This record gives sequence, C-alpha cells and structure tokens, in this order.
Amino acid sequence: MATSRSRTKSRRGISRIDQPSTRTFGWFVRLGWHLRPDGSYGPKHTKFFGDVSNGGKAKGLKVAKAFVAKIEKSRAAKPAKRRRAVKRKKSA
Repeated sequence: MATSRSRTKSRRGISRIDQPSTRTFGWFVRLGWHLRPDGSYGPKHTKFFGDVSNGGKAKGLKVAKAFVAKIEKSRAAKPAKRRRAVKRKKSA
C-alpha cells in the first residue's frame, strides 16, 4: 500500500501544473482563505508562475517561493483581526 507524503513546509501553498494538452507548465500559488458570499471559501492570493516566462522549472519555483514569502511577511505585519462575540437573546 502506498503511503501519502506530507507537503513540505517550504512548498506550502505551491502546486505544480504540467498539462501538455494546453501547453501549461508551471507553479501555481494559493494563499490565505476568505469566506465568499455563497458560504464557500476561496483563496485570497492566487498567482501562476510559468516555466517559460521565468526561465525554467527551478527558477519558476524560486520566484513562487519569493512570492509566498512576500505575502506571508505582509500578513505577519498586520495584527490579527479579533472577532467580536455576538450576544444572543434568550428565548422565553
């Protein structure tokens, strides 16, 4: 039985896309999540780093990691929002 491997911390939020049918090769970054009006969740930050436009597979990954670091640094600089507890009226 094959074991699943956990994603390394250095590549958290970064996925590889190799799709020859559409000639799409590169790294896709998804970070942070927000609640959509329909109740589902979606990523706040998404960006694609193509192999050709970044000079190869390794360079594309390097640029993607730099993007992740930049976003995480900006998120760390902002104080976390605190949610207010909503007081509910007791039913009689």
